[in-house]
Amino acid sequence: MWPGIPRAFIAAAGVLACIAGSAPAQDSVEQFFRGKTVNLYVGSSAGGGYDTYARLLARHIGNHIPGNPTVVVQNMPGAGSNKAAGYIYAVAPKDGTAIGAIFPGAILQPLIGDAAVQHEPSKFNYLGSANSDVYLCFVRSDAPAKTFKDVFTHEVILGASNEGGTTRDLPAMLNNVLGAKFRIVTGYAGSKEITLAVERNEVHGACGLGWTGLPTLYPHWFERKLITILVQQTTKGHPDLDRMGVPLAVDFAKTGEDRQVMELIYSQGLFGRPYVLPPGVPPDRVAALRRAFSAALKDKALLGEVERMKLDLEPIAGDELQSMVAKLYALPTRIVERAKQSLIYKPPAR
Repeated sequence: MWPGIPRAFIAAAGVLACIAGSAPAQDSVEQFFRGKTVNLYVGSSAGGGYDTYARLLARHIGNHIPGNPTVVVQNMPGAGSNKAAGYIYAVAPKDGTAIGAIFPGAILQPLIGDAAVQHEPSKFNYLGSANSDVYLCFVRSDAPAKTFKDVFTHEVILGASNEGGTTRDLPAMLNNVLGAKFRIVTGYAGSKEITLAVERNEVHGACGLGWTGLPTLYPHWFERKLITILVQQTTKGHPDLDRMGVPLAVDFAKTGEDRQVMELIYSQGLFGRPYVLPPGVPPDRVAALRRAFSAALKDKALLGEVERMKLDLEPIAGDELQSMVAKLYALPTRIVERAKQSLIYKPPAR
């Protein structure tokens, strides 16, 4: 302590110095974003769950970004959102004006998938996630399977996107680890197209779609009992599905290692609906966009929309999501390799 100078004065001076130091950075971020357009690229087609959440965020986040830029949503479906992830990683401006809304599979794919991708998930800057999700398998009420146990003896045809998407990867894993008889038809652009295929009876059902928003988007399915939910694909059940008596797929694992493999694959459900920035975005803009993301998801106007749309909202902060991804990429090689092999799709024998 300097002699003759009160402790309170020194403390106040320190606070003022911090404020003075942060003000220029805040001003710089505000000046950059003022008058700009921020593009939010959604890795799925319009009308599905990911698109719904992204457009909800886009309507509010601009009010919380310094400089209040315009936020525009652009759909970029393809390759289980790996197309959008690759664009954000390698092509999009690295200045904070491009945000990606990608599938969690695009985070897991480079670790355990075989297909080459253009992005390294551990190098993204994570803004956060809108919610965690519980994936499920469901089928039409007239499908060959009436319960999850039936899929071990009856072939079930599922609609899916492509490798890297949960709708393709999760049922493939159930075939390999548990012995399910899912025949997967890939090539659908997103959840909207898959559910339309179910309604048209092109396929029996789907695995890997999230429970969040499903009753809201398709209330007639539940009112008229047009579908049967077979199983939850998660490490922890959703209260609504638990009350309905829907079992957990992990409870069908035959060994402890099988369960570990399934839990690794299902970890992507924790990522829910992740939003990412390219590597190389200036740290002060990353920090500002993370704050804006968190603030937008607490905005009263946004929460009012969430209530009216009956959506689930369980935000994960950007730094927390960044840490989760880092831990995922540090898992033991043996478990990762088994999980990788579990995603190789093998059609059931006829």
